[in-house]
This record gives sequence, C-alpha cells and structure tokens, in this order.
Amino acid sequence: MMSTMHATPTDSLDVETFANPVQQRRFATAMERIAADRAAGNPVRIFISAGPRTMNSPKWDSWLTQITEALPDGVEILHYRNVFNERPYDWGSIVEDLDGLIIVGKQKRPGSRVYLLGPIARLELRSLIARKPVLLYGHNLGLVPVIDCKSQVLAPEEAPRLKLIAPKRWKTNSETLSAALTALSPKSSAALEEDQLDVAAHLAHPFAAPPR
Repeated sequence: MMSTMHATPTDSLDVETFANPVQQRRFATAMERIAADRAAGNPVRIFISAGPRTMNSPKWDSWLTQITEALPDGVEILHYRNVFNERPYDWGSIVEDLDGLIIVGKQKRPGSRVYLLGPIARLELRSLIARKPVLLYGHNLGLVPVIDCKSQVLAPEEAPRLKLIAPKRWKTNSETLSAALTALSPKSSAALEEDQLDVAAHLAHPFAAPPR
C-alpha cells in the first residue's frame, strides 16, 4: 500500500498526496473491508512506535494526547513503555494482535515535513503496511496515512533507515485518513444490533423505499 515514488529533480512537496488515485482507491477499499469484518465488541489495539529519545522528550505527553484525541473513541493505545517495560522487546509476540500502527519519526528539523525512521521502526512499518492502517504522526500535521507519504530507504544497507515525507498540502479531511480511522473504529454491540434490525426490516419489506 505504501507509495514507492522516489524523489526526482522535478518532484515537489506541494501536493495533497504522493499516492496516485488507484493507490488511494485500493487503500480505501481495504480499510472499508477491515471495518466491515470487525466483530462487535472486539478490542481495537494500535501501537505507537516512538524511540527512546522521542518518549523522553518533555513534549511526549502532549504528543500522546494529540494522537489519542485524533483516534476514534475506545481504541486501546499501546507503546514501548506499557508493553515492553518489564520484558524484552519482541515485536513478533504482539504484531498479530495489532489493528494498526502510528509512527512518530524524528523530525529532520522544526517545521519540516521530513521524518526519519530508524531500523526498528522501519521493520515495524513493513510488517503491517500491507495489511493494517499505518499512519505517520506529524507534529504540525496530525495523522497522515503512510500511503500518502513519499518514502526513501536510507543507508546503511545492513540496518537501513526510512525517510518519510509528508505532502505539503496535506488535508485532515482526506478520504484516506477517513478510511483509516473508520478501520480503527471499534464496533459496539449496539451498532451490531442496529445493523441486524436494518437487515431484518429489509427482509420483511424488501421493496420498500429507503428512508430519507
């Protein structure tokens, strides 16, 4: 799902997204499928990937609050301190239970839309990018689906890092972000009952006009 476009002399950050329309449609369809397949009452767990330097920043609590407020109600927030605080880091032990990932990369400089990911964050991203919602947290942008970012692998080859560039004209009302947040929305039992009532009503009156 991640955009694989690379920088060229004519490239510019002055775009709303680096994904092409086909990539956007495929992403939205995949997110809708995730939302539709979620069973009522199932928890939604999202992991916030942030390195020690980021988590030790005096701004960490503020960033964590901003991320939490941008997510649907009821999402369970996980990060290194509440998952691996008392046990060794083992991504493989939790990845299959995650419903999404948010990357908090190192900003190249204040105000920049360029974020650098270390080898661990890059591997975490790669493990989920094709299956679950993966978003970049931009300090001045909020949440940006990685599908909308430009990516570039950086040396060294034995432990490659990743550079993500957020689009300059990114809009928080984008269809890709809306789709990602829908995929991260817990489904309540009440919502399931409402869906079942709608289906029952349709079966009882299959040719009735839809409600306005």
